[in-house]
Amino acid sequence: MDLPTVATYFSGVSFLAFGASCLVSSHMKAEFIRYGHAGERVMTGILQMLGGLGLLLGYHFSPLLATAAAAGLFVMMAYGVVVRMKIGDSQLQATPAFLYAALNLYLLVHFYGAL
Repeated sequence: MDLPTVATYFSGVSFLAFGASCLVSSHMKAEFIRYGHAGERVMTGILQMLGGLGLLLGYHFSPLLATAAAAGLFVMMAYGVVVRMKIGDSQLQATPAFLYAALNLYLLVHFYGAL
């Protein structure tokens, strides 16, 4: 399996899980309160699930869909890094958001090149 395939499946499945977690997890409810974005938790979860699904479906059927999904997930995770820094989290705490932003930027460039 090549790197774009592994990265697509890893990110897609991760965001399906993260999105579901945003909708049902009491831990995620508390985290969104801590972030100062409690009102955006449900929308974030839905967008994460749609982004994950868009990556997986786009990989098989539409580079345009995969490009859009990767772009949306990149922006969401880049904003996540900003939020983490703004609330005073450590660089270590912001690392997962940074790595997912980088991963989806890579996928964005990859799928954009396939258009």
